[in-house]
Amino acid sequence: MFAILVVTHILISFSLILVVLMQSSKGEGLAGSAFGGGGVSGAVFGGRGAASFLSKSTSVLAALFMLNSGALALISSGGPTGSNPGGQPGESVVTRQAQQEREQSLRQQQQQQTTFSESLQITPIEIKTTTSDQSGDTSGN
Repeated sequence: MFAILVVTHILISFSLILVVLMQSSKGEGLAGSAFGGGGVSGAVFGGRGAASFLSKSTSVLAALFMLNSGALALISSGGPTGSNPGGQPGESVVTRQAQQEREQSLRQQQQQQTTFSESLQITPIEIKTTTSDQSGDTSGN
């Protein structure tokens, strides 16, 4: 379902771009030049038909684009129509993946610290000290 919506989203996007570029602004625009001039587009769509057809097409495609964007957002966040195995309600797939990568990184760091501390086996050194009373007491006591 998600793949179908993504393909539909791409097709709607390209269609919307094409329709917007075909509309004429102050000059002829692509609507006039794509059909060989103003006379041809007037013959195909009528006197003002090209502008109203293209503006209606733009409105319809823009509405479809927004609806499709909302549907994709709902599915990717695991909303009512999407599946969200093992995650919390409303949690994004990207967020869940980032948390898993962070936990894996923390586990690797802990393992590295453990192996480092095990490799630093420090043996205690016995230090013998002598006091001045034992070494050379010359007082005669």
